[in-house]
Amino acid sequence: MTAYGIAGLHLEQAGAGGPLVLCLHGIGSSSAAFSPQLQALAGNFRVLAWDAPGYAKSADPERELSLDDYADAAAAVIRAHDGGGGAHVLGVSWGGVIALRLATRHPDLVASLTIADSTPGSGTTPEKAAGMRARIAELAELGPRAFAERRGPRLLSAGAPNELLRRVVDTMADSIRLPGYGYAAESMATTDLRGELARVTAPTLVLCGDQDRVTGPEASQVLAGGLHRTAYVIVKDAGHLANQEQPEHFNAWLLSHLHIVTNSRTSKG
Repeated sequence: MTAYGIAGLHLEQAGAGGPLVLCLHGIGSSSAAFSPQLQALAGNFRVLAWDAPGYAKSADPERELSLDDYADAAAAVIRAHDGGGGAHVLGVSWGGVIALRLATRHPDLVASLTIADSTPGSGTTPEKAAGMRARIAELAELGPRAFAERRGPRLLSAGAPNELLRRVVDTMADSIRLPGYGYAAESMATTDLRGELARVTAPTLVLCGDQDRVTGPEASQVLAGGLHRTAYVIVKDAGHLANQEQPEHFNAWLLSHLHIVTNSRTSKG
């Protein structure tokens, strides 16, 4: 097993006590995407949101990273900050793919999962893999700002406010760069989680915006159907970034899931 450490990894933190929650962002984002969740959870949880290796304020990796490497990096964060019992892991899109691999690779470190607007990976079909790899050349040609302006509108529903769209575009433009984005895209292009979902033992909440035009409800249904201990929720009037577009509804489901799991673990203990 190749372990990837956490040197140079930037973490945003909120909350002073309680169980640990680790937030893993999507392929075009950063820890900034979880501002609504850090605020909502800080009263009862210790919350960490990372900038993935090669993103935003985190250092560039010294070598190409695989999905296992990203999962190992997340595991290293949990080990460094967990007081025992593992972490509740929230993953959005690509972050959800990392979270699921983390749950099979390091099951002892994952108390629960919340997987939002995610997918089994882009390696499920040659077309999806090619489309993911094409983004690398697109970013190299356009640069982060123009790339973000082109992709940003697809991440939200048609009715999303312009202020949120500007924030999403700005976050992407400030967060992505090569080679980090390229490593992330290649990790997605080579991944198909469908065969390992049944090995996930952590209780899992799967959420998806009803207007997600990127991965779509169908991909989230595949995840929910392949997991044993799962609940599936559609977030109304939300696109691919349901946690940002409908934070009140998203956070209500997230908090309910976290409280059910933590109360169950307490009663068993």
